[in-house]
Parts: sequence; C-alpha cells; structure tokens
Amino acid sequence: MTMSVMKIGTMCCLAAAFLAGCAATEQEQRAGTGALVGAGVGALAGQAIGRNTASTVVGAGAGALLGAVVGTASAPQGVEYCRFRRADGTIYTARC
Repeated sequence: MTMSVMKIGTMCCLAAAFLAGCAATEQEQRAGTGALVGAGVGALAGQAIGRNTASTVVGAGAGALLGAVVGTASAPQGVEYCRFRRADGTIYTARC
C-alpha cells in the first residue's frame, strides 16, 4: 500500500470512530460501528481487487454504507434507551 492510501484509510477510520462516539441510541451506535468496520473491510477489499487508490476509496465507501445498513438492522427493535449525563458527570440510561 502506498502512503496516501494509508493516510486516507486512517482518516476515514478516525472520522467514523469520532462520529460513532456521538451516537445516543443503540441503533445509532450499531450503525456507526458497522460503518467503521465496513469501511475498513471495504478499503482492504478494494485495495486487494483494484490495487489503486480509487478502488480503495470506492471499497471503503461501499463497505461503510453496507456496514451501516447491517448495523442498523441488527439493533433490537422496541423501546429505545438513551444515554444521559447527570450534573455530577455520571452517565445513566433511560427511555428516550
């Protein structure tokens, strides 16, 4: 892999990790995690198949999209719980 491909892959993974950390519901968390894992796997597959930067970027995008869809679909349906922060800084979960 060239250095630019590694930089692009690292930046995509970091961006997805930061965005996944902002999720409030379990469905959003699973979608973010699925997108992160999918982008990584897609980038590796794109690089292995096309052996160029364009293939790596397309693979990462397609993997992120598919991973987000699978992550969202795998979330339990029904009552949603959100994470809240108390005034003292502790975090608790309750119905949204």
